[in-house]
Amino acid sequence: MVLGKNIVIYDLDDTLYNKTEYFADILDTVMAEALVYDLGLDMDVEKAKKLVTESYKIYRDGGEIFYQNYNIKPKDLFIAYHKRKPVEKIVPYDNLLEKIEKVPAEQYVFTASDRYASEKILKHLGLYEFFKNRYYSVEDFGVYKKNENANVYKEFCKKINAKPEDCVFVDDSYSNLEFAKEAGMTTVRIYYHNNSTKDKTFIDYAYKGIESFLEDVLKGKAS
Repeated sequence: MVLGKNIVIYDLDDTLYNKTEYFADILDTVMAEALVYDLGLDMDVEKAKKLVTESYKIYRDGGEIFYQNYNIKPKDLFIAYHKRKPVEKIVPYDNLLEKIEKVPAEQYVFTASDRYASEKILKHLGLYEFFKNRYYSVEDFGVYKKNENANVYKEFCKKINAKPEDCVFVDDSYSNLEFAKEAGMTTVRIYYHNNSTKDKTFIDYAYKGIESFLEDVLKGKAS
């Protein structure tokens, strides 16, 4: 068991790999290019990128400004962005599969990336075979933008025939964790610099990087 639960659910992006500032900047450019080149936004890429960055800072979603003000449909951007996502630039952790294989719980991935990108990322990280039939995208539940309530987490639990109370949800995004907690899950936040959410009562545990979490699990400190 992990933290007294039988099931561990991992977010994928920025959780099972570290999104560096360099990679984050690339992703902002990629979203801007998807908006301009694929969706026909009447704006140059540089300006679109600035709005993507601003949107993320305000809404924790790089597309929200465009949904509200530029008639961009979330599903269209979701698909266009993930087709362009530069998976090859992700730097995998060493021996992550070996550690995950030893975790004493049933394990899943539930991600805001689409299934196309999720498969590519898992293969790039060396985790695809392990999670082959145990990874899901918000896309599977008809969600194409930042989560706004707990419903998708409840639906996910139904999909895997689990009670939320039996699950640990591991994610870098505190806004996602808020809804996972509302659904009834135990929550673990992964952070990389400073733990900026110490005052958030919906976060049960926090670890600096996925490796520190797995280290505690394997040492029995998070059983």
